[in-house]
Amino acid sequence: MSLALSSVSKIYRGFRKTVVTAVRALDLEVRDGETVALLGSSGCGKTSTLRMVAGFEAVSTGTITLRGKRIDTLPPARRGVAMAFEGYALYPPLTIAENIGFALHADRSARQTVARRVREVAELLEITSILDRRPAGLSGGQQQRVSLARALVRDAALHLLDEPMSQLEPQLRSVLRGRVKALLKARGLTSVFVTHDQTEANALADRIAVMEAGVLQQYGSRAELQGRPANLFVATFLGEPPMNALPALAATDGVRIKQAEASEFHMELPRATLSNVGGDLVLGVRPHHVRLGSGRCRGIVASNQWLGDQAHVALDFAGCLVVGVSDARVPARVGEALAFDFDAAHAHLFDAQTGAALWHGGASHG
Repeated sequence: MSLALSSVSKIYRGFRKTVVTAVRALDLEVRDGETVALLGSSGCGKTSTLRMVAGFEAVSTGTITLRGKRIDTLPPARRGVAMAFEGYALYPPLTIAENIGFALHADRSARQTVARRVREVAELLEITSILDRRPAGLSGGQQQRVSLARALVRDAALHLLDEPMSQLEPQLRSVLRGRVKALLKARGLTSVFVTHDQTEANALADRIAVMEAGVLQQYGSRAELQGRPANLFVATFLGEPPMNALPALAATDGVRIKQAEASEFHMELPRATLSNVGGDLVLGVRPHHVRLGSGRCRGIVASNQWLGDQAHVALDFAGCLVVGVSDARVPARVGEALAFDFDAAHAHLFDAQTGAALWHGGASHG
């Protein structure tokens, strides 16, 4: 393993001795040459984690090792880590080219080598036209690309990227994601980046660590997180639109939605599954697996949005809101009844009290 965090916690002590645990007993391993995303909402602990690895925050408990060497006791400059800061942290008196090449000059690299590598990364991030300018005259998106270039130009044991493309316009962001990913793979760089953007995590990362309230909820590939979410939080956090979560009850041979009549909805389950579930449940199904326009269920259309390439239809059904997605327009007006359905092959079951996953449908393993 290249990077390993073992039982790492971060505790902040604030005004009037208040205690806030930003990261709680985090175990995380990153393989050599792997790109990992720390994904979560604001305040979930992902940036605190990145800053502890970089050395800008002290570890409260636990250890961090990089290539087998413990680094949490070392100052930042001795950790072999390159970091792109969310706040850019550029040197105002220096030109953009000097900012990007600063660490290479500090390592006494040859001037020609520095110039070549600065030019290469500037071309990759489309900032060659501003290399002679200074940070004060740049936009936020330009400064962010300079910060990213300064990290990527280095030969480091680990690259840390904090919200590396959050300030870029969507079209440029889409192009640069592909280029940055290709660069990371071509050079075999090990990297960890922080983001709240699911698209960015899916596009760049080999594995994604989903965090909430300082706790690692699940760590795996995009397919694992989507197909076999560990709990209801992960299931509903990932995906656009998010997974439908319907209050349900275990029946004699399957599951039914709580407020629906038995004739309206009943989903049969394998006998082995029934022995493991009972009581209050949450039935999960992703909007792309809801069949609109036919089936045993009928809901009242609450909204019907055509987004240019797909329709998002929200239905009132049994006291719940069920969202379905279709690649074609759905000819249904608000207030009309619309048939819909889904089956066990695409369903998930969670414990209503703990949120823990109990069962995933056969087609959800991918």
